[in-house]
Amino acid sequence: MTPTTATAAEPVPAPSTPLSPPGLDDRITRALVGAAVGDALGGPVEGWTPEQIAERHGGRVTGIVGPWHGENWRTARPIAPYHKGDGHVTDDTLMTHALIRVYEKVRDHLDAYAVADHLVPDLLSPRWIPELEAEALPLQRIFLAEKWIVARLHYGHVDPREAGAGNIVNCGAAMYMAPVGLVNAGHPEAAYAEALEVAAPHQSSYGREAAGVFAAAVAAACHPGATPASVVDAALALAKDGTRSAIEAVCEVAVRHDDFEAAITPLRAAVEPFDTVGPDYRSPALSARRPSRLHAIEELPVALGMLLVGGGDYRRTVLGSVNYGRDCDSIATMSGAIAGALGGEVPADWARTVAQASRLDLEAPARTLAQVAREVFARDVERRRSHEEAFTALAGDR
Repeated sequence: MTPTTATAAEPVPAPSTPLSPPGLDDRITRALVGAAVGDALGGPVEGWTPEQIAERHGGRVTGIVGPWHGENWRTARPIAPYHKGDGHVTDDTLMTHALIRVYEKVRDHLDAYAVADHLVPDLLSPRWIPELEAEALPLQRIFLAEKWIVARLHYGHVDPREAGAGNIVNCGAAMYMAPVGLVNAGHPEAAYAEALEVAAPHQSSYGREAAGVFAAAVAAACHPGATPASVVDAALALAKDGTRSAIEAVCEVAVRHDDFEAAITPLRAAVEPFDTVGPDYRSPALSARRPSRLHAIEELPVALGMLLVGGGDYRRTVLGSVNYGRDCDSIATMSGAIAGALGGEVPADWARTVAQASRLDLEAPARTLAQVAREVFARDVERRRSHEEAFTALAGDR
């Protein structure tokens, strides 16, 4: 068939224009919804190996799946009585939303005392807990490492800046630090510093360091023109000790892959020297989760690695994180937040299913945090101008 040419009487299609990059509100929404959806996808396969996941599901997980033990989720061990699966978020999202409520109250940068004054009471206030399918205290759902915050601050009255010392070192603080990165959108250095302060009542050592680096990665992802590679560069510029080494090792491997199926084993091999838990995730080694300058949590380096493997695409990044297994709900929470902050679109059907199953409005926290971020930025501008005036007067440069 011979191609035809448009005549004057025929409408000529307008040249296509590229879509404008997402703004602050969109990035915050995609990051927080992306984190929650990643959490819900990873929850039902958390703790299992990639091989076990593939055997249980007849191949790789490609979307929302049911509980590992089916209808026996109430009594099956070791995860009973939590209904992990069917679109239910886990403690990663519960803690993330709790931190957003702290920002809503304080409406400024947070410190360790904000955790004591606001986060702890929130964990002692009844809320709907999706995995329990009931209203309960968040304290009754969160893991032992998070219960530590309440025990140390509410009952022990420990100095909030020192309360994290002595806790097991894991990803517990890092998993909910996305809001810190979003409040400091485009400023990874500020996000890193604030997250270290917020994580102080919860974690020490490489657990606290991971919280700072994850927040920085989210902030870097919000920068206009950011890419997965620029996010990793920002993380490496700030990360210290074993955390930096682990990210570097994992990402050197990740850039050689663009398919998560082929990347899963090499990424695990790259992070293994820095991981204290050991090969059997459910039976940690005797040296697991102790403070160290040489080690790192597994979840953040792998999340960044999967971000590179997926090229920043939300679906590919999160599915790679989920099928990696082990602590994959937290890995997918982190990678989902970063991919969303980059502008990645969360599949609408996944988000809708998770919101309905978990009985949560996933976008309301994002609207709240976007408003708070604007208020904090305005305060930062005022503080910076005040400092400039004071320094100029002191330096005699007027």
